[in-house]
Amino acid sequence: MSQHLLGGLVLGGLAVLVGVAWILGALRRRRDRAETAPTYAATGGVVYTVFQIGCAGLLILGGIGILGLMLAGGPPP
Repeated sequence: MSQHLLGGLVLGGLAVLVGVAWILGALRRRRDRAETAPTYAATGGVVYTVFQIGCAGLLILGGIGILGLMLAGGPPP
């Protein structure tokens, strides 16, 4: 396995891992803020949570794309 391939796999895997952690953090924060629901709703907390999950989803898709390119592309010339 070349360093080029290994580096791409590590980068893609890290992007997916960070994206999943980001989603879990957003959901945990939403659950914790449910105790102060009126304040959370008044400050746009739901929109913030949806935005976080959307960004994390894009990060996961990017990581999967990197992994796919590295596995399908083969070794560099």
